[in-house]
Amino acid sequence: MEEPASPTSWSCPASSLAPGQSAKFTLRCADRAVEGFLVNHDGGFYAYVNRCPHAGTTLDWWPNEFFTEDGGHLICATHGAVYLPDTGLCIAGPCPGASLTPLAVVRQGDTLLVSCPRAEP
Repeated sequence: MEEPASPTSWSCPASSLAPGQSAKFTLRCADRAVEGFLVNHDGGFYAYVNRCPHAGTTLDWWPNEFFTEDGGHLICATHGAVYLPDTGLCIAGPCPGASLTPLAVVRQGDTLLVSCPRAEP
């Protein structure tokens, strides 16, 4: 499923990511490794740097598990911060109003291409 398109981007087939599923990857941004994740939420694809703005830890407690049990939100396993999947905005927990760092997602046919953020994460 994971095919690096270049050091600063990552791609996968959109058809491999059903609603409620996610995929983790690593990008090379400004000469450092940045872990990210891509989610399919209600048929929309969104990618973020895998770092909680509150604690600085990765969001997933178990590898590649980012959604709440009901699949409606993203959740940080460290302190329970809850984020909107389509914007990355924290709506509950210790960091309301903070946001996950978004990564650009471009769809080219069935291929999803994720690239480094414009600003450093």
